[in-house]
Amino acid sequence: MGLVKTALRIDAKLGECPRWDEQTQTLYWVDIDNCRLNQFDPKTGDNKFLQLDEEIGCFALAESGGFVAGLRSGFVKIASLDGAIEAIADPEADKPWQRFNDGRCDAAGRFIAGTVNPNKDAYSGHFYSLQHGEAKQLVGHNWTSNGVAFSPDNKTLYYSDTPRHTIFACDYDLASGSVSNERIFAEFPKGWGRPDGASVDSEGNYWSALYGGGRVVQMNPAGEIINTIAVPAQNPTMVAFGGADLKTLYITTTKAGSPEEAAQYPLSGSIFAVEVEVAGCVEPRFAG
Repeated sequence: MGLVKTALRIDAKLGECPRWDEQTQTLYWVDIDNCRLNQFDPKTGDNKFLQLDEEIGCFALAESGGFVAGLRSGFVKIASLDGAIEAIADPEADKPWQRFNDGRCDAAGRFIAGTVNPNKDAYSGHFYSLQHGEAKQLVGHNWTSNGVAFSPDNKTLYYSDTPRHTIFACDYDLASGSVSNERIFAEFPKGWGRPDGASVDSEGNYWSALYGGGRVVQMNPAGEIINTIAVPAQNPTMVAFGGADLKTLYITTTKAGSPEEAAQYPLSGSIFAVEVEVAGCVEPRFAG
């Protein structure tokens, strides 16, 4: 394991959803609360963004170009960083206080994304599967839908409910996109941090950013912690594998929430990178 370095010094309010584009060798990511979809080029250090009118929680690259994304107003297609936005579906139109928070595509090109209830007064967040313009509810009853990732054999869907400090695993049928046998994969005691965004490497290990814990953990398929990475920010939010060999782990973070936190973690809000021994997997693209 290499040293954690600052890949992009930036003051993101809520950095999230890093996604490596193997075609352009760049990292896309969002700043949810600043309503921005970003593209970072590690070779040049340049970061450009599309400014949106509402929060963007998650996205995936699309096979036809552009992106599919989960906004506060539902699923949309974004043509490019300077292109048009087209509404697709809003499965929670009856819950305008909720927004999409975390998601990625499965190997069949479905976009799996979950919502968050910021009021924290009901387990009303759910994961949805978007395919052919229709959104189907999968799993949920969460305060904050997070950590969605798939095992390399596509037979296991992972997700977390961050406020409950819990990661779940489900059996996943790639052919039908159905979920069954939901069970607890891992739980974290107070003081360790809360499981936020995640990714799975090519050997099936689940990497989770522990929000409030200042660390990223690597867990084997049995749910056992096998590596821990200290992050120079209290609130890491998500990880993504990038670089030419997919062995660079990028870590997004949030801006410091207090003067004390800012003094202790002056790089909060930045994107960090660390070289790891096991490569990640190429992210599937949205098939439409």
